[in-house]
Parts: sequence; structure tokens; C-alpha cells
Amino acid sequence: MNKKELVVAAAAKAEMSQASIEKALKGIIEATVAEVAKKGKVQLIGFGTFEARERAARTGKNPQTGKPIKIAAATVPAFKPGKAFKEAVNAKPAKKKAAKKKK
Repeated sequence: MNKKELVVAAAAKAEMSQASIEKALKGIIEATVAEVAKKGKVQLIGFGTFEARERAARTGKNPQTGKPIKIAAATVPAFKPGKAFKEAVNAKPAKKKAAKKKK
């Protein structure tokens, strides 16, 4: 699902116009990016948490030459899904019970 499809689906669910949903989504994304860029955390209970994580410097390997290269430390954005989100993704469909055969 891309951004446009998300806007259409959210507008249908919320019974709002696509323009207002798109404007709200843009604001949410901008606020989330700004907070994580400040090394803050955005926590949406049941959905998940967006945060900045520190990645340590490490040694990698150039795939063409095989020589070791140094990879600098970096701050990267990360998302940790919430419990309800994980449960929804891992939900198993209910199995249909086999009908008993009549003799």
C-alpha cells in the first residue's frame, strides 16, 4: 500500500475527505520526523514507537575487493511495533471444523 492508497482507505474508514486525511497524515509525518531527528521518541500505544537509535562504528567488507572498510557510527531511525500491532499481524485465521459425516 502506498501513501495515496493509505489516504483513500483512511478517508473511507473515518468518513472524511481525502484532502483532510492527506493534510493530517502530512502533519503526523512531519511531527514524527522532527521529534525523532531531535533524538526523541514518538509512542503510539497499540501501534508502536518511532525513535532514534545509535549504531556503533564497525568494520565491514568491500564486496568487490574483499578488503575491510571502516563504517562510521550513525544515528538511524527505528520503529518498534506495539503489542496490539504484533498480535494483529500474527493472528492466525480460525480453522474450520470438519463436518461430521452422516452414515
